[in-house]
This record gives sequence, structure tokens and C-alpha cells, in this order.
Amino acid sequence: MRVIVTRPQREAQDWVRELSAAGLPAQALPLIDIRSAPEPAALAHAWQQLAAAAYAGVMFVSANAVAGFFASNRPKDGVFAAGAAIKTRAWSPGPGTTKALLRAGVAPERIDAPASDAAQFDSEALWQVVGPQVRAGDRVLIVRGGDAQSADTGAGSGRDWLARRLAEAGATAEFVVAYQRARPQFDAAQQQLAVEAATDGSVWLFSSSEAVHNLLACLPSQSWQAARAVATHPRIAAAARQAGFGVVCESRPALADIKASIESMQ
Repeated sequence: MRVIVTRPQREAQDWVRELSAAGLPAQALPLIDIRSAPEPAALAHAWQQLAAAAYAGVMFVSANAVAGFFASNRPKDGVFAAGAAIKTRAWSPGPGTTKALLRAGVAPERIDAPASDAAQFDSEALWQVVGPQVRAGDRVLIVRGGDAQSADTGAGSGRDWLARRLAEAGATAEFVVAYQRARPQFDAAQQQLAVEAATDGSVWLFSSSEAVHNLLACLPSQSWQAARAVATHPRIAAAARQAGFGVVCESRPALADIKASIESMQ
């Protein structure tokens, strides 16, 4: 049973290796392209504010947000380091982002994230951890991606929800774009893979509603009634069902849970 991994290229390759090692043949078909940030000056300003201890916390929406943010600069004064004078917390919604923060040199004791056994890894689960530490007057930076193909308003269900919770607590959410997301352009081999996987029993692994929408845009006339999918969040599962996928299973975004969901389809 082949698994089609739709994450951006870097994460897709990691998941292909992990799924293959777990006995599930997997193939990458990235449905979101990652590009550099459109406004380097905005990132530079965010780093200046961070160095000045302006933020109580910095929330990274994804591993790509971590990569883009830290690629733009490197903390010179031990920001996010163990024992550093600046006590800004790094907020992570899930294990993938946490791993990226650790690779970037963030001390593990400076990271706030949902527990490994949390029912979901998202802004709601993160708020259960960080909400009690937020104080009126705090400023929190949310490091996010932008849409390279349209005017990006900054809207996003998870980060908007978090911004509302911060406002209710008397804190202020600020945003900076660390990377851009774009719809992929399929080559002939990718086009053939996608068409085959729509009907051959493959299982599509979706970790983003945007990936579902991009797939529909890349193959606008394709029927997905015979296709199967595993989605790592209820909102993503809803997008896959709306797209017409015949079978959609929801799963926690952890390897063991995803493996169990895929195997349940056999």
C-alpha cells in the first residue's frame, strides 16, 4: 500500500524515510512549494525586537517558519539559549516544529509545546500550555508563512485563534512572514503519479488543508471518489472530504498513529 506524502519537500523526504522504515512504501509528492521571505527587512526588525527582549514569546507555526526565521539571522546574544539573560520563550505547536527549533540551537528548556501524547498538535493544544504564562501587556511574535500567489492578508485559522486568545488575555500578537508558500508546478512524472494515486489504492497523507486545495488546482478535472486519505487534523479531513475523497481517516500527526490509520484501510 503506497503512501503519497504531500508535505513540502524537506519534510516530505523525512516522512518518506520514516514511513519506509516502518514498513510502509512511501513516495513524496510535495503539494506546497517553500520560497524565501518576501520582506527581509521585516525579519531583520523582528530580530532587533527579539534582541531587545520586546517579546514574551515567539510562536513558530511550523518547521518551515523556524527554518526561514533562523536562516535570516543568528542570535548574537544567546537568545533562546540556556541561561541567556533574555528569557523569551519559543512556542511550538507540535513535534516537527520542536525538532526544527532544537536543530536551530534553541535550548529545550526554552521551548513550550503540547505534550507528546496530546490529542492534537495545533494552536489550541499549545494555548493550554502557554496561556497561563501570558500577562497583560505582553507582546508575542507569530512567525508564519505567506502566500506567494495572492495578496496574503495574514489570515489563518490556527494563528488567528491564538491571536484572539492573546488579545483576551490583554496581550498583543504581532506577525512576521519567514517564508512563502506556493502551489507546485507538476512535471510529467508528478502528474502521472498523482493521476495514478487517485485510483490505484494509494493513501494520500495530508497535513495541510492548503495541500488539498493545491492538489485540486493542479488536477482540476480529476475525480477523487476512488481515492483514500489520512488527514492529521479534523479541519484537514473536512477539506479532503469536501474535495471528494471517497475514504478519509483522521489521525494524530505521530508516526505510530498514522501507521495504524493507514493499516486500518487494508
